[in-house]
Amino acid sequence: MLTLTVGWSVALSSGVSAEVRFGRNVRVGGHDFSHQRFNRKRRAEIYLYDRAPARSGCVWRSDGRGGKVKTCHLRAIR
Repeated sequence: MLTLTVGWSVALSSGVSAEVRFGRNVRVGGHDFSHQRFNRKRRAEIYLYDRAPARSGCVWRSDGRGGKVKTCHLRAIR
């Protein structure tokens, strides 16, 4: 459930025409996401898991519409 909630909140906010700027000391699930910007062309999909995911980490991929998507599969740090 935690995975779905975080994924949707980031995905829904990326559909808006605003830009999201993360400042200092920003953490998502205990992982550092400080000083990153996301907008319509540069989006983020962050999936948090209770256990270690099969492919942990973040990768940049093309979204097929001229933009890039940062997909992160991370274990939630408590």
